[in-house]
Amino acid sequence: MISQRIQHLGRRIPALLLVGALATACTIGSGATAVGTATSHSTATSTTAAASTTAADSSTANSNSTIKASQQGTTAATTTAATTTGPSNFANAIINVVNTDKPAVVEITNEQTSGSQSNQAVPVGTGSGFIYDSQGHILTNNHVVDGAQSLVVTLPDGRTFKGNDVKVVGTDPLTDLAVLQITGSNLPVIQVGDSSQLQVGQWVVAVGYALALEGQPSVTQGVVSALNRSVQEPSSSSSSGNNNPFQPQQPATTTAAPYLFDVIQTDAAINPGNSGGPLVNLDGQVVGINTLEAGAAEPGVQSQGIGFAIGINTAKKIANEIVTTGHATHPYVGVEYQPLSAAAAAQLNITETQGALIQSVVAGSPAATAGIQKGDVVTQIDGKALTTDSAFAEAVDNHKPGDVITLTVQRNGQTMQIKVTLGTRPTS
Repeated sequence: MISQRIQHLGRRIPALLLVGALATACTIGSGATAVGTATSHSTATSTTAAASTTAADSSTANSNSTIKASQQGTTAATTTAATTTGPSNFANAIINVVNTDKPAVVEITNEQTSGSQSNQAVPVGTGSGFIYDSQGHILTNNHVVDGAQSLVVTLPDGRTFKGNDVKVVGTDPLTDLAVLQITGSNLPVIQVGDSSQLQVGQWVVAVGYALALEGQPSVTQGVVSALNRSVQEPSSSSSSGNNNPFQPQQPATTTAAPYLFDVIQTDAAINPGNSGGPLVNLDGQVVGINTLEAGAAEPGVQSQGIGFAIGINTAKKIANEIVTTGHATHPYVGVEYQPLSAAAAAQLNITETQGALIQSVVAGSPAATAGIQKGDVVTQIDGKALTTDSAFAEAVDNHKPGDVITLTVQRNGQTMQIKVTLGTRPTS
């Protein structure tokens, strides 16, 4: 399964080492990790995040509180910059992207209370994020800021924001997104693009604080390897009470992690510390948020050149809602399920070999109200067959609370249609 090979862009570090955190915030508009062990990409360091030694020029800010895609064409212009005038122009295109975007890419340090230093927050990880409007909103990954008692945001121009100058506007673990806000003047702003215009083979650039190296953010380049991937986040511990990837976890059972949809696959190098940083096209527009990398394909065999970024169009919707309401709203069925296997199908004596096997139904949930039962096999939603592990979750995610969906269910040798009115996913 994809979820068994994906990892966040962060890593745990030995005791006594300071760890960098992953970072990923206002309304975003439309104008202006798969197989193996999952790993997050923030990075551990022995010192706190260092400020840049050179001041960067501020980019123009969108005065609106809505993140908007640039009015410029994102596909044709990008392709032209890289191909019409040869390698020299291609190199210059990347340099221009870096000079334009780097000032708005920030380092985020996640500080948490240490068991040995009571009531004193210490750095446990670092990650990346980017400022997308003049109000200081920052988009990053939820796992960059998860569990933080305090956050420190550092800009490439040397400015550092902490304490009351850093606000967590809201987080959404289900999509691994978070919005922060810093208070400051003349903040650099990055342009937001349109991920629906991406093409496989198109050049992209990843910017972020890889390995928490001191100074300016790191830059890598590659291509869009695939589009519209669905990948499952690393499973989180259900008993430790802490999902932060930078702190040691106690042995515990794991809970099913959410799927991410509309994910961009790229071979641009994504390392610990890159989580929450922007994936940009050659017009300098953000098209994705670097989030996951493929881990070991099998014992002793490390995957290479496979990273994943959340499409910016998905992030826009979530960020807009977070800025408006403080949280994101998701549809809710109220079941736990596993992909149907051939062995389970044989045991249940059903001919279907694809679908979702219901393992439990939450009392009082929409599924319970509709009559869904443990042991049911859902083979279709609204007439569409569930042919992949993520198909059930993706079909539900395409709806909103209050919508009615029709489940095709196999139960005791009979096929039935059950209508479910979707609820709102609980926040806890």
